[in-house]
Amino acid sequence: LTALDRKPVYIDCNAVSPQTAISIGEVVTPTGAHFVDAGIIGGPPRQGYKGPSIYASGEHVGEAVPLRDWGINLRAIDGPIGAASAVKMSYAGITKGTTAIAAAMLLGAARFGCAEALIAELSDSQPQMLARMRSNIPGMYDKAYRWVAEMEEISDFLEENPPSRDIYAAVARLYEFLAAAQAEAQPGPDNAIRALDRVLGKG
Repeated sequence: LTALDRKPVYIDCNAVSPQTAISIGEVVTPTGAHFVDAGIIGGPPRQGYKGPSIYASGEHVGEAVPLRDWGINLRAIDGPIGAASAVKMSYAGITKGTTAIAAAMLLGAARFGCAEALIAELSDSQPQMLARMRSNIPGMYDKAYRWVAEMEEISDFLEENPPSRDIYAAVARLYEFLAAAQAEAQPGPDNAIRALDRVLGKG
């Protein structure tokens, strides 16, 4: 970047904490390139779904707005570097955090032989929650390995609130455990992924 005569706008869309985004900006800015912090929320485009939203912030966020002309749903935030990453961290902490909590409780219920009763109760009193669990938990298996680092970034994001920070450090370890279970070549009956599928009626 330093050697370029015409400096690009550097838009970083990684799922990182605001602190990490600020650190990246401190590397990019001295090169003369304009830095924009960004965070992607949502999956790739598919039939019936136009694609993700990209939140962006920082002094030069206006230079990213023309991306809208190319079909990108860019949402500019009136905030500093780190604001867009904070939106991403907060959203992922809620969505992926609740998936982790649900998986942990289902595994606990399976271990103590009450999974059938738990599913029956959820079906009666929390049918929408159960439907989301049946969709989101199996959909997490192949992504768990990627979510480990993201949960660690969320933990860093919450560094000034130690109890919250520690929750997401533990969630990272849970996803690490589930990723290892998913990667087993010959999973046994105690495999966590198999256990979750049995509880959810998927296997």
